[in-house]
Amino acid sequence: MPSPKILVVDDQPVNVQLLKRKLEREGIQVVAAYTGNEALEIVSKEKPDLILLDVMMPDMDGMEVCQRLQELEETRSIPVIFITARSSKESKLEGLAVGAVDYITKPIDLDETLARVQTQLRFVAINREMFDLQRRLQEARRAATIGAVTQGIAHNLNNLLGVVLGYLDLIKSNYNKPESVKKNAESVENAVQRIANIIKQLGSLVVKSRLPTTKYTLSKLIQDGVARYQADHKIVQTVTINNPLGDLMIETHVEVFEDVLAKVLINAWESYGKKPADQRPVSLRTALVELPGGAEAVEIRIEDRGNGIDPELRDHIFEPFISAKQTVGVGMGLTVARHALRNMGGDVSMGDREGGGSVAILVHPVSKKQHSSAD
Repeated sequence: MPSPKILVVDDQPVNVQLLKRKLEREGIQVVAAYTGNEALEIVSKEKPDLILLDVMMPDMDGMEVCQRLQELEETRSIPVIFITARSSKESKLEGLAVGAVDYITKPIDLDETLARVQTQLRFVAINREMFDLQRRLQEARRAATIGAVTQGIAHNLNNLLGVVLGYLDLIKSNYNKPESVKKNAESVENAVQRIANIIKQLGSLVVKSRLPTTKYTLSKLIQDGVARYQADHKIVQTVTINNPLGDLMIETHVEVFEDVLAKVLINAWESYGKKPADQRPVSLRTALVELPGGAEAVEIRIEDRGNGIDPELRDHIFEPFISAKQTVGVGMGLTVARHALRNMGGDVSMGDREGGGSVAILVHPVSKKQHSSAD
């Protein structure tokens, strides 16, 4: 592991030499600068791990140097320790306010300075380890997701293709029986449609750009989303709707919104397992909530009284092709719904309903300006 590198900035050469000698004895690389401008040039080239910065310098004081470092993304994270003869509380607060992490007063105590430097270098090392762990975790999650999607696609498409081939064989065997041919052809068409749906869902997962939006009333969006859910899945039972927000205008992509709502509703419907259709109540209610930062958003809670969330699936419910159902061609609805809403600045979460069943919570910003800032 390379030794840490520190930039010492002071217009007094004797101070630089004292610090340089003390730090180098501890195995720390030291780069020196004697003016503010020189310090900024060195930082851009050397990228030190830490900066010891004198506050009082003739051409550009340490406060301005620190402010300039804070303005740039590539230097903002470099910790700065101020060195100054001013020991007042106000001076220290001023230095901390512009981005310094610590303060050392003159005359310099070299042992104290070394201790403070080593403390900050430990923080730097910890931050780097955390960043590296986060990066590796993201890579692991990405690889796991790709593996799950690939395995899920292969499994589902193979099953569906098996269904298609099976019905084609039946058509060939019963080519002289029109009713049988018609029935089997409809089954083939249904299986092919499910294959097409998988491909369509995969396409939606790779879309990262913002979709075009339009203003639409919440009541109409809910009405059309429920109608789509009923039509797509041939469900005649009504959804109990409690929408106190009424015709609130929200800015959204209508097609995506309706699709998300339909996917979450069918998830609630299917949570009842094999119960009769008239024993599968699904309810929907809306409310206004506040996003981090103060922006307004619509919250839609979809509740069922079904079998609840399988404990074995709880931590993986939004992963691709995770499903408690045993039929083929399923398992991406919630994955696609969450991805679509997050792409519009919102989110989808799942939880347990008090009294049994589950609740899905959809959150969608009211305006485009709000959800553009949610990235």
